[in-house]
Amino acid sequence: MSLSNGRSYLAIPGPSVMPDAVLQAMHRAAPNIYSGELPDMMPGIVADLKRVARTEHSVAIYIGNGHAVWEAALANTLSRGDRVLMPGTGSFGHGWADLAERLHITVDRIDFGKHQPVNLDTLRGALAKDTEHTIKAILAVHTDTSTSIKNDIKGMRAVLDDLNHPALLMVDCMASLGCDPFEMDAWGADVMTAGSQKGLMTPPGLGFVFFNDRADLARETADLASSYWDWRPRANPEFFYQFSCGTAPTHHFYGLRAALDIIHGEGIENVWTRHHRLAQSVWAAAEAWGKGGSMALNVSDPVYRSHSVTTLSLGGSTADDLQNWITENTGVTLGIGLGMAEGRHVSPGHFRIGHMGHVNAHMVLGMLGSIDLALKALGVDHGAGAVEAATRSLAG
Repeated sequence: MSLSNGRSYLAIPGPSVMPDAVLQAMHRAAPNIYSGELPDMMPGIVADLKRVARTEHSVAIYIGNGHAVWEAALANTLSRGDRVLMPGTGSFGHGWADLAERLHITVDRIDFGKHQPVNLDTLRGALAKDTEHTIKAILAVHTDTSTSIKNDIKGMRAVLDDLNHPALLMVDCMASLGCDPFEMDAWGADVMTAGSQKGLMTPPGLGFVFFNDRADLARETADLASSYWDWRPRANPEFFYQFSCGTAPTHHFYGLRAALDIIHGEGIENVWTRHHRLAQSVWAAAEAWGKGGSMALNVSDPVYRSHSVTTLSLGGSTADDLQNWITENTGVTLGIGLGMAEGRHVSPGHFRIGHMGHVNAHMVLGMLGSIDLALKALGVDHGAGAVEAATRSLAG
């Protein structure tokens, strides 16, 4: 007998839980890719993607993941030998920088560690020194999925504007789009990258690059964009195949259509609020556990905590034991620690909770109850009243 029998819950920070409506939309025979329903629904998909990103500008769709759209964003705006600035708050900012360097782009890195957001004064100082404006872009991550740090993108734009610096503001929103408030146009982001498998509740495989006219102007001189990565035909297609530069990811588009209907049916502001409330319940539980043991939230200031993922430390091998016990005995899978230990990709002593996309109160409370059960079963020291604290948070 196992208490894990039944419907499992993948509480990792992506791929996220997919709604039944998304799965059902994809469960169909291959469609005609030359005319009919699928090509006809693409303008609506594009318009509704822009509504989620809060932009009136352009979006290019790629068959790929976050790494793919990192490369697409760089290829359409930069040339070999160009210089960019990467303010890092976790593994994914450095991952984007690594990719840029492999494209022969010079990267200045400012590492803000794994517990604090980008310090805007430090960023200002670095940009102020660039009097010749050789820095062509800032590679910023809104929410770094490894650390769960959420950065102030609007504040970064204000720094650029105050200094009259022309660098493009490029933002990775892989873990935040459709979860945390993000206003591409109002906040002044020039380029934003995202994917289908987190807040957009669709299987991995679709990547998106949103870009404004200023970023598209950089495309005129960028020498890295090959025919495949060029965003212009994708953003302004004459034929359906140009949306994805070849045979379309047909069933992903059907799933995405269903997911966008769910998001806009709820209302994007309500989606943001739901994620905030659920995240607060996770934080309340974690703080209660930490009062009687070693568990700790990675980010101390709630202002800079992601609403889609929470990174926690537990110490030693206990985090691995906790994750394994929960999966085997309750049917809940938590995220492994990433990039929190120097020199190691997988980080013992840390774990992550994904609370993004198609999640609600009973799912999150059940997941928190499973963690509480595991702590008791394994004899791990922890404070009492975590689930009570979570329910009080939601009740308030």
